[in-house]
Amino acid sequence: MNKINIAIDGYSACGKSSTARELAQRLGYIYLDTGAMYRAITLEVLRKKADIHDEDVIESLLALVDITFNFSEASDHCAIFLNGENVENEIRSMEVSENVSRVSALKVVRDKMTRIQRDIARDKGVVMDGRDIGSTVLPDAELKIFMVADVLVRAKRRQLELVERGLAGSLEGIIDNIKQRDDFDSNREESPLRQADDAIVIDTTALTFEEQVKKIELLARSKMLITP
Repeated sequence: MNKINIAIDGYSACGKSSTARELAQRLGYIYLDTGAMYRAITLEVLRKKADIHDEDVIESLLALVDITFNFSEASDHCAIFLNGENVENEIRSMEVSENVSRVSALKVVRDKMTRIQRDIARDKGVVMDGRDIGSTVLPDAELKIFMVADVLVRAKRRQLELVERGLAGSLEGIIDNIKQRDDFDSNREESPLRQADDAIVIDTTALTFEEQVKKIELLARSKMLITP
């Protein structure tokens, strides 16, 4: 089969990352969680107590930041490393969630992350999820998916994810955070969240995890058969 790139975009907590991770494992592809990259940058900004509104400060900080993934186990958990430190749990905290939209909206941040993401996808065989993959990062991806789901369902999924990681978060607080992120991400100036014209919309509200993965897997394998 021919190698393709798969872009999975959509709103927060729609199941993008878990679906993309499982899909990559089934296809034998690299999985890249771009949201984790922005969360890692946000974590570093918070740790350094940097002024989010000062792009010169953020740009200087970015020059010293090294973000890598454990691609040898990418299909399992895609551990992300910030300056050599595994920060997979730290980046999922509510503090990071409350600040990631503002940090990821900065042009200097998006420019650097986009360059890294495109470089990883250059040789195809990548499943990449985020908010602007199909529209901005990989506009030529052979398969583009846009995932949506009911807000309450998304909040319950995010709460379960936090509990599994040993982190706290009230359902009401998570709902508010998701709504704020939806609004901010959809209306930001740099690479706003939007559905690419040729993306296939998948509503995961009433789908089981297996159903949503299988649906996209079938679409991917079809593309892999016909793509030269």
